[in-house]
Amino acid sequence: MLGEMNDAPIGVFDSGVGGLTVLRALRRRLPNERFIYLGDTARLPYGTKSPETVARYAEKAAGVLVERGIKLLVIACNTASAVAVSRLAERFAPVPVIGVIEPGAWAACAATRSDRVLVIGTEGTINGGAYQRAIARRRPAIVVRSVACPLFVALAEEGWVRGPIPEAIARRYLAVELSGNEDERVDTLVLGCTHFPVLRGVLQEVCGPEVSLVDSAETTATSVARALEREGLAAGQGGGDSLHFLATDAPDRFARVGSVFLGAQLDASAVERVDL
Repeated sequence: MLGEMNDAPIGVFDSGVGGLTVLRALRRRLPNERFIYLGDTARLPYGTKSPETVARYAEKAAGVLVERGIKLLVIACNTASAVAVSRLAERFAPVPVIGVIEPGAWAACAATRSDRVLVIGTEGTINGGAYQRAIARRRPAIVVRSVACPLFVALAEEGWVRGPIPEAIARRYLAVELSGNEDERVDTLVLGCTHFPVLRGVLQEVCGPEVSLVDSAETTATSVARALEREGLAAGQGGGDSLHFLATDAPDRFARVGSVFLGAQLDASAVERVDL
């Protein structure tokens, strides 16, 4: 018989709407689970803030979700995952905590053929070096390069994901890494920010078909599924797919922009405003 916690929701948080790409993958992978998503829109972006500040914000966001009785926590933010997974796991034990860095690193190792990987993300994620360390733990021989691409966040939130403007910016960011000797070029691009998957089309065009694009949403969903089975927390068949959305500011904007990332229409009236 399923326990009470099996019917509890999975908590997911991000600094804003980017983590909805992770939620989208989770819903596909786990159709019987319930979810609560929190976007800390009052404090975004996390990517330009210090590790100490990000960790503090992440702990507050996680606390709101834990208070609502979640059975597992997903940090759907690369910047917060880089600095806060261990802290949140200790603070909120025994609730399992899963970030997006480790699943993304695993996917990059599986995808590369030449052992040359490029990671793009926010300044916080890139400067922190979390992907580099996670990949090195698995495959020390892989050469990992990285580029901070902060403008991609604004492009994604404005919906400018196709056309000459995002293409020109992508070419500017990636020009050095995609040029030079063919034997030294990367063959795998890690989308190290949950905003970036909506720019996948233009990034693939700029990089060319020989470069594999990796985003951690799908592998994170797989990690969550395994954790639920391991801990005996998976919902039963017919558990029902239910969603509840929280935002710390501007529910109208959260709903409007978030619809692009979730791939489904969000109604602002369904977004609860909360304070951290």
